[in-house]
Amino acid sequence: EPRHITSMTWYFTDKAEYVGNLKGIGEAYRALIGRHFPAMAAMQVVALVEDRAKVEIQATAVIPD
Repeated sequence: EPRHITSMTWYFTDKAEYVGNLKGIGEAYRALIGRHFPAMAAMQVVALVEDRAKVEIQATAVIPD
């Protein structure tokens, strides 16, 4: 469940494209995660492993016993 996510790191290859699409990214985020906002960091990188990828998201979650 999204509420178990404690942190997210977003890696993107094009800062201008990322910032230019924040409205759509926010809409997609809320559709999947809702109004849960864990600690987040975002950073531009030179490339991702998948050549066609524009964004990679790393998430950490804690699942209760």
